Amino acid sequence: MTIISLTSAEERDAILAAVRDYAMTELAPFAIERDEAHLFPRDALGRAGDLGLGGISVREEHGGTGLSRTDTVAIFEELATGDPTIAAYISIHNMVAWMIDTYGDDAQHDEWLPRLTAMTEFGSYCLTEPGAGSDAASLTTRAVRDGDDFVLTGVKQFISGAGEAGVYVVMARTGDDGSGVGGGAHGISAFLVPAGADGLSFGAVEKKMGWRAQPTRQVVLDGVRVPASAMLGDEGRGFAIAMSALNGGRLNIAACSLGGARWALDRAVDYVQDRVAFDEPLAEKQSILFTIADMRTELQAARLMVRDGAQAVDEHAPDATMRCAMAKRFATDAGFDIANRALQLHGGYGYLQDYGIEKVVRDLRVHQILEGTNEIMRLIVGREMLRPAGSETMRRAS
Repeated sequence: MTIISLTSAEERDAILAAVRDYAMTELAPFAIERDEAHLFPRDALGRAGDLGLGGISVREEHGGTGLSRTDTVAIFEELATGDPTIAAYISIHNMVAWMIDTYGDDAQHDEWLPRLTAMTEFGSYCLTEPGAGSDAASLTTRAVRDGDDFVLTGVKQFISGAGEAGVYVVMARTGDDGSGVGGGAHGISAFLVPAGADGLSFGAVEKKMGWRAQPTRQVVLDGVRVPASAMLGDEGRGFAIAMSALNGGRLNIAACSLGGARWALDRAVDYVQDRVAFDEPLAEKQSILFTIADMRTELQAARLMVRDGAQAVDEHAPDATMRCAMAKRFATDAGFDIANRALQLHGGYGYLQDYGIEKVVRDLRVHQILEGTNEIMRLIVGREMLRPAGSETMRRAS
């Protein structure tokens, strides 16, 4: 079954059922093994491409499925019930495909989108640097014009899919911000760097707390030469392009937190119904009932915030970035907390690998850091609230 654009509730239900089946057959049974052995499931990702999951937000005329952000977050929640690690990588891959679809020219569409949407090749997003994490506008990777080419030099840090991807969207500095010192967001451009380019190499695979089934490595650019036609969008617009992709990326990661938390909550409910302590089923203890009730309530509240952020993007609302930031902060905090409480409800068994709870706790923890830390999400919301226009928007919304 190939996903098509949704036009009815029946189609939406059918699509989510297909995604749920994929998550339960291709992801969930192998999640612990892949985590333990650090296995990147290229074959399973290829089958995700067969379902249309490689270009969820890419326009249909470019080989994608053209779904709304509202439908997309529902898909990522389902994927993450199978394995948050792989669902999160599919999110990053889709962010790259969306950027090429949205900002690329016809030649770039033709070169990259067929392979990305089919997931016969993968994409990586290269913004963060060793010295430029949350302060992404201070990146130092350079792209120097040389005739009809650009020569890229620098190092990118924490890049998901590095070494496995077929194309890397690299943010590099092509000019300064008008101050003459080469800093700021206005001197950054985006480039499509193919795997195998001369001078492109990768650091060692990082040893991580979670997300072990997807490789995270440095991307090293040592005089990588690409044609000027490899620039994505206009020169100097790279930072704006990178930031525009993050609204969708933040929603998808938030949705992955929902899926992981939902899975953990379901396991906790099953466990307390079966477990007896002090001659009484755990499920009959009021403290356990209150904990389960709070977990379910917080999961639903987070889901509604994610849906609100997705609706804001679909409607091109002026406060979409703020609503996405709120959703990402709230849902990733709630998702980790729910999974952590599910582990606590399992007692010592929650700490064992065979139960899978500790894996989900480890996986969801990083969601509070990537796609902009949750402290940066608070900064975005706070600054918007203190702007007169932003404050008025929020007051109308409330």
